[in-house]
Amino acid sequence: MPPPAAETKSERIARLLEAEIRSGALHDGAALSSESALVVRFAVSRATIRKGLSILSEKGLIRTKVGIGSFVTFGGAVIDSGPGWSVALSGGEARLGARILRISRIGMDLDLPHIPAGTEVLAVDRLRFREETGQGLTLERARVPWRADLAPVLEAGLEQGSLSRTLAARGLVPASGEERANVLLSLPAADAALMGRRPGEPMLRLRRLTRDAEGGIVEFVESLLDPGVFGLHVEF
Repeated sequence: MPPPAAETKSERIARLLEAEIRSGALHDGAALSSESALVVRFAVSRATIRKGLSILSEKGLIRTKVGIGSFVTFGGAVIDSGPGWSVALSGGEARLGARILRISRIGMDLDLPHIPAGTEVLAVDRLRFREETGQGLTLERARVPWRADLAPVLEAGLEQGSLSRTLAARGLVPASGEERANVLLSLPAADAALMGRRPGEPMLRLRRLTRDAEGGIVEFVESLLDPGVFGLHVEF
């Protein structure tokens, strides 16, 4: 039996970057350095870097286009978080439905050091799904530090179905934030049941934290995304 072929430089670069993406070390907005920076980091030619990135692109881990920055995409189109998910997703080819699973006042149940476990939060869980099949494409869990003027939301619901509008009406407007994307290797059974998917499926996980002008937390959102239609869009 012939010995296995030696790993090429581009394959090694793809392997190392893939490990960083899957571990969460690379996050949205700063997921990959520029080609020039990668050339310096790995001490290889630009052509070798491009071959390595092409391998990642073929695996669906990144999407590339000339420009700058890094973005999560839906069906190949960059999602602009400014107008909100509803607007961004409505431009896709898939017919999407949306359902609010929960609006409640609970103790913080997601892993975020900035909000200690048990701290009271407004929890809003939402599912977006293909209308043709009912299969979930995104499962979003938003958590907002509790304050008294959020109490009416528990009865009246979100303003025009939008959490962003609901928060803005109370003066909670993001001024800065951070976003991280990684791969959830195995979808838990409970989440799979909510999404109408098979347990153990890999999913893209996006975590976003926004703050107001004084640095206070406005909202934390953890989203599980179908990697078949969502991806990490890297421009360099």
